[in-house]
Amino acid sequence: MKPTTILLSCLLLASPALADRAAAQTNAATAPAVSPATQQFITRVAVSDLFEIATARLALARGTEAQKAFANQMIEDHGKTSSELRQIMVVRSVNVDLPSQLDSAHQAKYDRLNDARGQDFAVLYTEQQVEAHKEAIAQFQRYAQAGDIPELKEWASKTLPALKHHLEMAEALGVKNAAPTSGQSTK
Repeated sequence: MKPTTILLSCLLLASPALADRAAAQTNAATAPAVSPATQQFITRVAVSDLFEIATARLALARGTEAQKAFANQMIEDHGKTSSELRQIMVVRSVNVDLPSQLDSAHQAKYDRLNDARGQDFAVLYTEQQVEAHKEAIAQFQRYAQAGDIPELKEWASKTLPALKHHLEMAEALGVKNAAPTSGQSTK
């Protein structure tokens, strides 16, 4: 075979790989800039999901039966929101690095919960879940009203009812935790 034919064959075989690499670099370089508000929303949602799942795992080991049922629902639902968020980011070529660990504020809350046992754990887990879901609802409402990526706004709006239901469930855990144990008065 002639050297020219060999060279041409190598170039033809390498062209698709080079084209794919160039396209990926071009897509990353031309991905639309993400506003600070969108970047903040995405990061907060990701951290919130990480926190919900991590604390739910603790509740499965240490919580009341009602908390364990709630925790299973949180693992399922927040795993789903994380997946949906990633899908939207891929479709829209949103270039935001998703955190893979808790921020310092959420880590401190997790550590405090991890140190709690018994009734202290039950009360703290419920308090944290109520607070976390109130914060999440506020974030999702803000983005649903004023976000700049239409698909993300729609998703935020669509996710709000589930978050509101989670808040109701978390608040109901407080009622169950506050119920008197046998031998205690309700007065």
